[in-house]
Amino acid sequence: MKKIRAAVVGYGNIGKFTIEALEASSDFEIAGVVRRHGADNKPSELAAYDVVKDISELKDVDVAILATPTRSCEEYAEKITALGINTVDSFDIHTNIRGYRERQMERNKKSGTVSVIAAGWDPGSDSIVRTLMQSLAPKGLSYTNFGPGMSMGHSVCVRSKAGVKDALSMTIPLGEGIHRRMVYVELEEGAKLDEVTAAIKADPYFASDETHVFQVESVDDVKDMGHGVHLVRKGVSGKTQNQRLEFNMSINNPALTAQVLVNVARASMRQQPGCYTMIELPVIDMLPGERADIIEHLV
Repeated sequence: MKKIRAAVVGYGNIGKFTIEALEASSDFEIAGVVRRHGADNKPSELAAYDVVKDISELKDVDVAILATPTRSCEEYAEKITALGINTVDSFDIHTNIRGYRERQMERNKKSGTVSVIAAGWDPGSDSIVRTLMQSLAPKGLSYTNFGPGMSMGHSVCVRSKAGVKDALSMTIPLGEGIHRRMVYVELEEGAKLDEVTAAIKADPYFASDETHVFQVESVDDVKDMGHGVHLVRKGVSGKTQNQRLEFNMSINNPALTAQVLVNVARASMRQQPGCYTMIELPVIDMLPGERADIIEHLV
């Protein structure tokens, strides 16, 4: 069977783990890696792969895995799908997903490509769990409790602020879906903590949550990529009250995100042209192998 040729766009934490997930997947081959500086200072672990500045320099790419900051995902998806290449990303601003999906849907239909957006673990795999829980107890309330752990999206957001050399944003669950953000910043020389704090708290990533900002000498000394989630739904099945459903996981954040991206990259090759979120994909399409074999094994 012909292997799926995937390009990785971006080589930060998620990009590095995506390479590992692709290397572990027998139905993929790595078409290359797109980095801002191309092959300059090429990491030794990428010696076997083409490293370029633009995806157009790579050959026969089936799908591009966008390991880029959330706020640049749509720009890359628009450009790459125009080349006839599928895209997948882990866009994580929940309130902007609907608009992104609608705009990208038009581009995908025009170019005959597939995009899977918001495909991390939340939004993403947790969205599938929430959907299943709501189907099992249609009336009721669901709570998503994150952490304690490092939020990659929030950390990237803080690092983009003027005066910030490095940053770590920790998510602390307070219960019933309420969270506290604990932000640790390593500042550039001359930067003022109060100004950086104001910029962080004003950003939409943080505006809705209790946020505390602390200055540290070294972010690396406090960094831990572990994270987790506890999903709870209490509701009604039919007319029967007090149905309680729970889901827990403790994870390495970028490693799981990367695995999800590889899974949906596979699924993108099995869909009709259009833009999808993970709850719209048949879960079986995310697994390698023949459908009949998967059904025999898992049903």
